[in-house]
Amino acid sequence: MNNSYGTATDVDSGYAWLRLLAAALIGTIGNVGMWSVVVVLPALQADFGVDRGAASLPYTLTLLGFGFGGVIAGRIADRHGVMLPVMGGAIAIGLGYVASAYAQSIWQFAIVFGLLIGLCGTSTIFAPLLADMTHWFNKRRGIAVGICASGNYLSGTIWPPILQAGIDTYGWRLTHIAVGIFCTVSLLLLAPLLQRRPPPPAPVTAATVANEASPALVGLRSSTLQTLLVVAGLACCVAMSMPQVHIVAYCADLGFGAQRGAEMLSIMLGFGVVSRIASGFISDKIGGLATVLLGSALQTVALVLYMPFDGLASLYVVSALFGLFQGGIVPAYALVVRELFPSSEAGTRVGIVIMSTLFGMALGGWMSGAIFDFTGSYQAAFLNGVIWNLLNVAIILFLLLRRRNRTTPPARPRQAPDSEQLARA
Repeated sequence: MNNSYGTATDVDSGYAWLRLLAAALIGTIGNVGMWSVVVVLPALQADFGVDRGAASLPYTLTLLGFGFGGVIAGRIADRHGVMLPVMGGAIAIGLGYVASAYAQSIWQFAIVFGLLIGLCGTSTIFAPLLADMTHWFNKRRGIAVGICASGNYLSGTIWPPILQAGIDTYGWRLTHIAVGIFCTVSLLLLAPLLQRRPPPPAPVTAATVANEASPALVGLRSSTLQTLLVVAGLACCVAMSMPQVHIVAYCADLGFGAQRGAEMLSIMLGFGVVSRIASGFISDKIGGLATVLLGSALQTVALVLYMPFDGLASLYVVSALFGLFQGGIVPAYALVVRELFPSSEAGTRVGIVIMSTLFGMALGGWMSGAIFDFTGSYQAAFLNGVIWNLLNVAIILFLLLRRRNRTTPPARPRQAPDSEQLARA
């Protein structure tokens, strides 16, 4: 295997931008597993004769696998480059989709998706690529991470209508076989574009140590800061998962049909792409922490809007707003890690925080289905999301205020006037 490294001149270069575009395309294809399980939810519920909570189980296991797998894939990428895990993920995605087509129960389907699509497949396409991009950009790191992360939402924009059309025409089983074959072939062709490894770190000097990011910037231990970021990521994504996981089923319950729900999901994630790119520009100006706080506060507003407005037109509008408000939150966490932890720890730290966001999506997806089964309505599930989101806002605001308090220079004490000044007075 070619272990060639980039050089310092490759950072922020034309090559870095070409690599970024390749990563975004890989993400658009390879993240299908995160969204197909949302679209197929009503078909699984009907085919296997299970309730909404049980039908949400494949999504939960997929996201759990996605989270754990991202940390593992990140460590492999740190040692061997990002191409190797992407190629392994391409094979796992194909096997997972083909195997899921032969599932005879919701548990078989959930286990296949959790292991092959989540743990071994899609996990290699998101967090490792985000961490990789932070090494190739300095001046435009925020926008680069935003574009890379947009592959995930482009996937959610493009795939749901295609998948729903395939399910309606050929059934979900044949559709899954076709998706698996396409993903494996295309990803294996694209993976070699990521063959070059990031430039080696610069030699350590007194100046670089002084300028290195550290948890001391917020006056916390590394373990405490990491824990707070994990809880914040989990909380914001419990809230985020409610519309993303259940919008298709929600529209079907309201009598609008699953196809309308798939369209709303596509619109939501399409505006999420706009949000991720715009948030990249914003984060380059105000930093990752402030960007997370802004996105999380706006996400709360969008969740509240879902509660009184359940007409077809209003749901399209609110879904677009939700995508526009929340899209930049998750990639901004990668920037927060680079702001508050040493660059040598980026791969592992980013993987852990992204894992927490995926756990939040998994927990929220299941929790919303369980709340619906208990109450017979999604209103309580939306309120649950608002509460979790407020927890995230509180944590990020706490960290932001601590950093500002520690980096703001103390006011200069006023000196008492000397005798000459008094005489002039």
